[in-house]
Order: sequence, then C-alpha cells, then structure tokens
Amino acid sequence: MKAMILKEISDLKKNRFPLELVDIPIPEPNENEVRIKISVCGVCRTELDEIEGRLAPPKLPVVLGHQVVGLVEKLGSGITKLKVGDRVGVAWIFSACGKCKFCRDGHENLCDNFKATGKDVNGGYAEYMIVSEKYAHEIPGFFTDTEAAPLLCAGAIGYRSIRLAQINNGDRLGLTGFGASAHLVLKMVKYCYPNTQVFVFARKEEEREFAKGLGAVWAGDITDSPPEKMNAIIDTTPAWKPVIEALGNLEKGGRLVINAIRKEDYDRHYFQDLSYQDDLWMEKELKSVANVTGKDVSEFLELAAQAKIRPNFHVYPLEEANKALTELKEQQIRGAKVLLI
Repeated sequence: MKAMILKEISDLKKNRFPLELVDIPIPEPNENEVRIKISVCGVCRTELDEIEGRLAPPKLPVVLGHQVVGLVEKLGSGITKLKVGDRVGVAWIFSACGKCKFCRDGHENLCDNFKATGKDVNGGYAEYMIVSEKYAHEIPGFFTDTEAAPLLCAGAIGYRSIRLAQINNGDRLGLTGFGASAHLVLKMVKYCYPNTQVFVFARKEEEREFAKGLGAVWAGDITDSPPEKMNAIIDTTPAWKPVIEALGNLEKGGRLVINAIRKEDYDRHYFQDLSYQDDLWMEKELKSVANVTGKDVSEFLELAAQAKIRPNFHVYPLEEANKALTELKEQQIRGAKVLLI
C-alpha cells in the first residue's frame, strides 16, 4: 500500500519534504482489531511537533495521521460490534491499558500506557491501517468523509477544551488563535451556549475576519485589549506569548485552558514579564488539555451531527502531505486541512 512515512526528525524550515511516499505491506488485524480502508485523513499541528521533535520521539519510521476516516475492510477475531463496510473514524487515542486508576475512572487520556495514533503506531497518511474495535468510532451519516476527518481531533479536543473551561451560558469566552480547532469551538459554543459572547485573538487579519463571519462579537490581535475581561479563554497557539496576554485578559476567577500538546521554546522569555499581581492573582486558573478520551470523540461526533457543525477545510492529495504541513507551519490556515487518500 502507499503511505507517507516519517523516517527522521527534521526542521521544516530547512527540509520542506520530511515525509516520503513509499510502498509498505498492508497490515493484518489482530484479535479485537479491524482493518480500515482509508478514504481521508486530517492534517494536525501535532504532526509538526512530531516531525520537528517537540514530542517524545515517535516510533520511527512511522506513518503520521490521527484524523482518519474510512470503511472497515477486514475483521480480526473477537469483533462484536463492527462489520465489514461500516464507516468509522480513528482519533489521537489509539489505545490505553484499560486497567490503571485513570482508565477505570474514564481518564484513559492520562494513562501511562497511552498510545497515540500516527506516533506510537502507524496512522492515517496511508491507504490502510488497523485499530482496536474500541477506538473505531462510528461516523454519523450527516457528514461526508472530508467533513468528518477534522472533527476527530480538532473537534474532539475542542470539545474537551470547552468542558475544561467550565463556562456557563452568558459567560464571555476568548479564543486565542483561530485555526482548525478554534473555529469548531466557536461553532459549538454558538449552539451549546447561545448567550455566550466569543472574542477572538488572532495574528492575521484574515483569521479575525473569518472569526467574525462565524459569529465572534470581537476580534483583535493577540496583543490587543478586548472591551471586557473574559470568564474563560481557550488558547490553541504553539507559542508562549499568547499565554501571558491571555492571563492579563481574564476576569477575576477566570480560567485559561491551553489546548496544545507542546509549546515552542523560542518565546519563553515573555515569562520574565509575568506579573503575579496583574496576571495571576484574584484566583485565576490555568488548565492544560492532555489528549482525548474515547468518550470525548464519540460524544462530540454525536453533538456535531445534532448541531449540524461542519468544519471549513481544504483538501490535498496524499502525495501533497508535505505541502499541507508546510502551509500549516507557515500559518497559512483557514479552517482545517484534509488529505484525500
């Protein structure tokens, strides 16, 4: 089968073609696993972190991709729910131990043996992949394959971010950065919390206009001051400076949720300007988002279908995965990016 393989860690500024198109064997499903014939796979900023070495090293060589949609093509032994021909999606969570305290409490995203799709095991930048039945999620009929792919990470992690932000209907919510995840968060908030006003902080004017077109009441640069303080802010950027700016824009008792698997180190010096009195005092909270659970994915897919939440996206052929990743690196973002397999 065809697959785009990452063989070594590299800097995308120096190497614009980190992935290589190769032929590798079609995988065989083991017990409780299914094989999926992949139709599309979303492109995520986390793949940039993998390529450039900001995550714990992936198992190289590896097929990236964790927003996978396709049809069940072969069943391993022990399958009880899925059948050949079912349309399913695979997200960042590939597996967890199922036995530790975190798994028993429904927090398998925190499991020490958490395995990530497209990092610890081969993912969706290929024609086929295998996954356990437990983490193959039914795709609602409302969505096309290309619409469903960004929902599996950008949407699901956005859904978890909203839950962790603990907002109430009528609160003021800030979104720092406005890419694949944030634009879906705005759509979710408009449906679930219709009286909540959304304020967007983004570097580019086109992103700010995009946000206002989707219903943001205000959009400014990351360094701009909004007309009111926020009850909660969700940050989806790869940088540290927006964190400092967001803390200063929080209302008393407000909560900042960082929806990023890693932050880049180039601007950590901004913490030298952090003021406890102005930025952290008055019981402000800081919360990170770590991975997703299977429940996050399934609940969000159901919600998105009910709310008729469709992502904005741009499609690339599998062979142009490097182009899609480079554009993502260069902040050429308007919605999500999806590879057509």
